[in-house]
Amino acid sequence: MPHTPEDKKKALTRLRRIRGQCDALERALESGSDCPPVLQQLAAIRGAVNGLMSEVMEMYLHEEFDSDPDLASGKKQSINTILSLVRTYLK
Repeated sequence: MPHTPEDKKKALTRLRRIRGQCDALERALESGSDCPPVLQQLAAIRGAVNGLMSEVMEMYLHEEFDSDPDLASGKKQSINTILSLVRTYLK
């Protein structure tokens, strides 16, 4: 969970954007929109949720491990590598 005010604001802003996308999808479904725009909206929502998940995970890992002064720089690099892989996977 984001703990700093900046991180919390950033996560909430993303969540509100996702809510707006879901509301737009609901309106599209209710109005009987064609499949391609609905599928595009679904893909956009999935990407936004994955982006939020990646961001929260990154905040958590940095909070957990970057604050440890005994953690070797190689371990910190490994954390950054893992985050990069997760970001790539979630795209």
